[in-house]
Amino acid sequence: MKRRDFMKSAVALTATAGAGSLAAPLAHADIPALNATVRRITGDAPLSAGRVKLDLPVLADNGNSVPLSVSVQSPMSEADHVKAIHLVSERNPEPHMASFFLGPQAGRAQMSTRVRMAGSQTVTAIAEMSDGTFWTGSARIQVTLSACVDESDWNK
Repeated sequence: MKRRDFMKSAVALTATAGAGSLAAPLAHADIPALNATVRRITGDAPLSAGRVKLDLPVLADNGNSVPLSVSVQSPMSEADHVKAIHLVSERNPEPHMASFFLGPQAGRAQMSTRVRMAGSQTVTAIAEMSDGTFWTGSARIQVTLSACVDESDWNK
């Protein structure tokens, strides 16, 4: 198989896998750490799909530094604004990757950063709104070389 054909197949497979519901990554009952992390962020509040756009590459050659950006549809007024954006990972040793706190002074509800990825996975962004609601968006990434390893990987 040629490299170009492999890349096309990987992109098509990843796009197909990520085409499901935006809230699907949070429904994994077999990932207790992820569910516990989401509960710590949201309490018992429900998550709604939409309003959150998470952009990250479909394919990353190296998980050491993956660019990621999140934007949330919000007027960012005193009465209606984004209080925080939380990033959750299903495979990193620490599932709660980061939190960014905003207020109406931010003007726009968006942020960009770089993160480390412990392999191919779904990353989820959770926006905490000033009215107490939580909105979510997710994206799937295929990582060819993992960056994060926990202590259990060193003993193998």
